[in-house]
Amino acid sequence: MLSARSTGAEEYTKHRVIILSDIEADPDDTQSFVRLFLYSNEIDIKGIVATTSCWLKTQVNPGSIVKVIKAYGKVQANLSGHASGFPKEEDLLKLVKEGLPVYGMKGVGDGKDSEGSDWIIKILEEEDERPLWVSVWGGVNTLAQTLYKIEHSKTKAEAKRLISKLRVYTISDQDDSGIWIRKNYPDLFYIVSPGDNYGSATWSAINSVIPDIDNEKISNNWLARNIQQGHGPLGAAYPDVAYGMEGDTPAWLSLIQNGLNKPEYPDWGGWGGRYEMYKPDFSKAKKGSSGVPFEPEVRAIWTNAFDSYTPCVPNNFGRTIKLDTTTFTGDKVSLWRWRDDFQNDFAARIDWCTKSFDEANHPPVPVLNGAEEITVKSGQGIALNASDSYDPDGDNISFQWFSYPEAGTLKERLIKDAQNIHSVWIVAPDVKKKETAHIILKVTDKGEPELSRYKRIIVNILPK
Repeated sequence: MLSARSTGAEEYTKHRVIILSDIEADPDDTQSFVRLFLYSNEIDIKGIVATTSCWLKTQVNPGSIVKVIKAYGKVQANLSGHASGFPKEEDLLKLVKEGLPVYGMKGVGDGKDSEGSDWIIKILEEEDERPLWVSVWGGVNTLAQTLYKIEHSKTKAEAKRLISKLRVYTISDQDDSGIWIRKNYPDLFYIVSPGDNYGSATWSAINSVIPDIDNEKISNNWLARNIQQGHGPLGAAYPDVAYGMEGDTPAWLSLIQNGLNKPEYPDWGGWGGRYEMYKPDFSKAKKGSSGVPFEPEVRAIWTNAFDSYTPCVPNNFGRTIKLDTTTFTGDKVSLWRWRDDFQNDFAARIDWCTKSFDEANHPPVPVLNGAEEITVKSGQGIALNASDSYDPDGDNISFQWFSYPEAGTLKERLIKDAQNIHSVWIVAPDVKKKETAHIILKVTDKGEPELSRYKRIIVNILPK
């Protein structure tokens, strides 16, 4: 058996997550599980619950989850040769649970407990201060029953404590219990693009064909070459696209530790998209075909937020990349702007299933010579340096620094063009009150495929 080598990645606290999946309603759940298990060394998977949804109202399919885990089990040893912490097949199998095979609110109330809802409570009650993420890929009634049971069996103080540990990211509304949860638990951390018109949801950018950009990395040909074929049993378990590639993956993508993702702050943006806290008005939104009730929101939620983004393109002479001439604006932009990066990362990870450490690519390690949060006054200079960054495979690395104004309060871009160098010098602008700016360092190797990791620098700017 191969022994894992150090890739130089820094230590971090893994995010806990429980998955709720209406697997077999659409092949995309299976696709998302294939990707998820490739990151099971970086994310602490605490439960996997088979549920219903508006597309699968009377059955749950835990056996289909088991099939993917068994495919993962055949490559777990090889994955462990690339990084430590990949769980064993038997440990993942113990996490597979069932929700009730009924639709929505029919599964919520007295006597409606299930193996899945009880398991969520069990994990919540563990002595673990980390938040518990619930990644919802279908209907959410198993979580609704969990909340109902907590409310009716715990003291108010204990119920408040347990619910405060929950973090929910749900792929739109796929049964009638989602709006019930948001109405009855107004303090629950909840990310959602409400309603059932999936075309208006931020998460749909993972598989949307965007005009005027290269969409190759979500094409069927790319998936066949880079994921499905020639990558062992787990790649072979990745089904063809039916309705949309991996529509559920954004519900956990932000939990990957890449230096950019900060899931506790959805408004900072990351691989799972960017979301802001407000009470949305979807009164003029189009109704979908799922039959899920379309009701006004009664409180603020984490939901769709707009990014403005100008992609970089290769440059044959001089600096290796330059800004394109087209700027894109919209809520989906906040997710697809990272799509090439996370697709390359997926392709590299699935290579780990069959290749040795020396044959495969591993992500670079950005090193910032200084603090990741700094405070300066207007007019003060800021020196940022990442010259100690490196690649564990010895690959050459490229640097890019850019502003992310939507993530902070300062809407002025401190960096206005593509910086292809390992250090930058910035002068803080004049401000009338304290402002916060986010700068992203992106380090990319020249391996195959190219892999990127990040550092987020938060600059607090004070008036003179």
